[in-house]
Amino acid sequence: MRAGLPARSQHAVEAYQRHLALERGLSVHTVRAYVGDAVGLLDHLARRSADLDELDIAALRSWLARLRSGGAARASLSRRAASARVFTAYAHQSGLLDRDPGALLVSPKPHRELPAVLRAEQAGSLVEAEQPEPDSPLGLRDQMILELLYATAIRVGELVRLDMDDVDADRRLVRVFGKGGKERSVPYGAPAQRALDSWLARGRPLLVRAGSGPALLLGERGGRIDPRTVRRLVHTRIAAVDGAPDIGPHGLRHSAATHLLEGGADLRTVQEMLGHASLATTQLYTHVSAERLRAAYRQAHPRA
Repeated sequence: MRAGLPARSQHAVEAYQRHLALERGLSVHTVRAYVGDAVGLLDHLARRSADLDELDIAALRSWLARLRSGGAARASLSRRAASARVFTAYAHQSGLLDRDPGALLVSPKPHRELPAVLRAEQAGSLVEAEQPEPDSPLGLRDQMILELLYATAIRVGELVRLDMDDVDADRRLVRVFGKGGKERSVPYGAPAQRALDSWLARGRPLLVRAGSGPALLLGERGGRIDPRTVRRLVHTRIAAVDGAPDIGPHGLRHSAATHLLEGGADLRTVQEMLGHASLATTQLYTHVSAERLRAAYRQAHPRA
């Protein structure tokens, strides 16, 4: 699709991609998503025999309407609209457009479903359950992964990027580089420290190879662990927890955030710990807690 765009649009996309990656420091995945949406929008323009400088609010709405008629969900349309606004703002600032039509675009509000989360006792069962070959290098590594994911609520991508010097064992802090390369420090507790100590003393030394580098977590062949390995581990271990929903690492992150709020942590602290740019994102977890409260009320109160 990109190769079929008019030359001016192709050059705009290339410059936009450099801007996102180099100036804004976004991840490869995020850049790919933004650029893909920009290409789709410009392809829609080309199909209407229009060029980049003819991009206006009518064209944006027409593009979203075509996506909607193709079966795109409200959440997808909302994301595409937000992505279009990023592109049109860039095009205006860089002189490709005389005005920013994206500023007039209103996103369809997605239906935000509450994420599935573990109960606190289920999370305890997850990290405390006996696993096959617990003293093997991979067993020690896997236990550390589960403890650290639940203790810190970090993303799986942040976990696999951790290096040895990102861990401050004296203060029980991990240094995390999140979305956009933003750095934050996240605390963890004594159980995660014990699992980490065991991995570093009796697990990692048996897997480390010449090319392992500073990676904290290693795969079977000694390279930095792959996120898919972490996802498989979490799904497998949670499947063994009685009554637990089928969630992955991100569901474990949701669970940890929910348990922090239920335990009395304030919203701003949880926002900082999770690395959310907006407090509105963190507030989703208060809705989870409120829904749990309502469910308990309906089940237990005689006048519910």
